Amino acid sequence: MFVSTLAVAIALQQISIPLGRAQKVERFPAPLATFGPAFARTCEENDEWDKSAPPVRIHGNTYLVGTCGISAILITGPGGHVLIDSGTESGAEVVAANIRRLGFSLSDVRWITHSHEHHDHVGGLARLQQLTGAEVAASAQAAAVLRSGVASDGDPQKGMHGPMAPVLVDRIVGHGDKLRLGPIQLTAVATPGHTSGALSWQWVSCDGGVCRTLVFADSLTPVSRDDYRFSDHPEVIAGFREGIARVAALECDIILSPHPSATNMIRRLGGKAALFDPKGCSDYAAMRTKQLDERLAKEAAAPVAPRP
Repeated sequence: MFVSTLAVAIALQQISIPLGRAQKVERFPAPLATFGPAFARTCEENDEWDKSAPPVRIHGNTYLVGTCGISAILITGPGGHVLIDSGTESGAEVVAANIRRLGFSLSDVRWITHSHEHHDHVGGLARLQQLTGAEVAASAQAAAVLRSGVASDGDPQKGMHGPMAPVLVDRIVGHGDKLRLGPIQLTAVATPGHTSGALSWQWVSCDGGVCRTLVFADSLTPVSRDDYRFSDHPEVIAGFREGIARVAALECDIILSPHPSATNMIRRLGGKAALFDPKGCSDYAAMRTKQLDERLAKEAAAPVAPRP
């Protein structure tokens, strides 16, 4: 009888049994599942440099914040953020808008660095430095171009692009150097060839307990003005091959590139190809080796114009 009465009394009361505080679920902006397909719907292969694109969270604290035709990478942290590349001067406004759209403050971008020193990738760097107040890290060769706003004499594409707004460079980085900001750590990988000051970058981003190694691999394409022959510059060819070999040897779960189309980003973000690909860097390097070999073979088969 006592047990029955007690059971009824308990049933008539609202009894709360404390199980501890609910864990706060961190919600990240621009999730890949929805913003990746949005990018794929908006952009086309080899798209315009300044065409607006939505930002996309790639993995963990890494975001794609550039345009349809030019990548810019934002890596966020509690002590501030790092930005790789700016796009053109007009494209920089898209990058800034995308950072704001993600809910981040431009003033929290503490470092800006680069892939290679051509105006389609760093032409807006001065504008973003003005908007953010960030410091700029660059390779020694790229720093000279950024400070002057003029392409170097040895650039295979010299004369193809107009001048850029000069940039204040705060730090010189070389192969293997680390760029650190709180828990963020990027490793610089010298990958000359496309330009003498080109850099690739490697870092780790974690999403909960899942950590991925990301690589922003420079273009490494043998593109030049009409009168330039790579065959006449063995030191440039040697730099190309060394840089390509470095990319091939990198640990690399997710590969990104200065032009999204160079690493099939539209299909990958749209879910039609794998974003996670441990062979991404080695396959990218093999493709770039093939392109360089084809360019050199084409030059060898072409008659050499007499010098004036």
